[in-house]
Amino acid sequence: MTDAPMTAQAASTTTAGDILSSHLTAQAGAFLRALPLAVGEVGARPGAVAVPSAGTADLLRAVRRVGGLLHTFGATFEQGWAQESRTELRWLLNLLALEPGYVRRSARLLGALDSLSGSEPNGPGMLAGHAGAPKARALLDRQLTLARTRAHTTVLQELRSARLHALADRMTLLVGEAPLLDTAQGRAATVLLPQAAAAFTALAAGAQQLPLHRAATPYGGDGLRRLGAVPAPAVGQDVPPARGAVDADAALAADDAPWHRVRILVKRARYALEVCGGPAAELDELDGVLGRHQEAADAAVTAATAARTPRITPATAYVLGVVHADQRLEVEAARYAFGRRWPELPPGLDTWLEIPPAEGWGQTPAPRTA
Repeated sequence: MTDAPMTAQAASTTTAGDILSSHLTAQAGAFLRALPLAVGEVGARPGAVAVPSAGTADLLRAVRRVGGLLHTFGATFEQGWAQESRTELRWLLNLLALEPGYVRRSARLLGALDSLSGSEPNGPGMLAGHAGAPKARALLDRQLTLARTRAHTTVLQELRSARLHALADRMTLLVGEAPLLDTAQGRAATVLLPQAAAAFTALAAGAQQLPLHRAATPYGGDGLRRLGAVPAPAVGQDVPPARGAVDADAALAADDAPWHRVRILVKRARYALEVCGGPAAELDELDGVLGRHQEAADAAVTAATAARTPRITPATAYVLGVVHADQRLEVEAARYAFGRRWPELPPGLDTWLEIPPAEGWGQTPAPRTA
């Protein structure tokens, strides 16, 4: 692929296989370059201290894009191979995301607690001087450090496994020749546009299912109030406190699930648009908003779990409850930001392409950071 648009004659003869092979070759090459760096980074750092750096970030980026391409344009590949490749890439993606996820969650929760218990320009935080704040901070730090250490050990073991070596071999083959079907010999626009459009149709359908009317105000706390919908126990029924907590967790998880699903659909639409050579700035923004939503929701779960640690003081549990509520309000704020932006976006793939499709297939998209 070149950095300049193809001529009309060249674009008219570009096949879907040409485009997909070019993208897969680039991403598989990035994967193979980043893999030894990522393995070295993981092996050289203690799991509880450092955030994975350039090699791991580049490896994650390549894994996401190859997986997204195989999902959206999977109909042009040998089906068994595509499914197996997606399964292995998903395994590696989840594995690599473990440790940095705990690092970000620790920074988010400890930062929120420090803000709530400290002094801001507008006055002291609501937990300033609270006796439970130092103990709550120490508890969160200890639990997250332990989780990061365990994740680090798991990642280190798996990055030396035969499974990873097999995936690397699979990526090496992609650099040479992807197992494309005969349909990939058709014109790029004819074969790939309908598949890319399906990613946008799925995104639009997923967004339509979101309760955007409930996210119409920033920091509305609507998610917290809806916990009142958790069924109350029958009169005379003895329900352990832990049962009520589990019910509340389940209600929040069910409330968050469609938003997490839309985040995945946004990513797939982004990657489809990259293959088509179109700009994706708006989708990048939505991906960032829903990423903050995911991290705030995960952090709230961590705070709630810590608050149920046996034998902690009521003061410590109260502080952790406040941190949980703070993160749920961040969830609501992210939903509000998404709702403000989404209705302004075009509904289908064709309106995202600023140039005629046949003229955009020869362009290399600008490098992405996620």
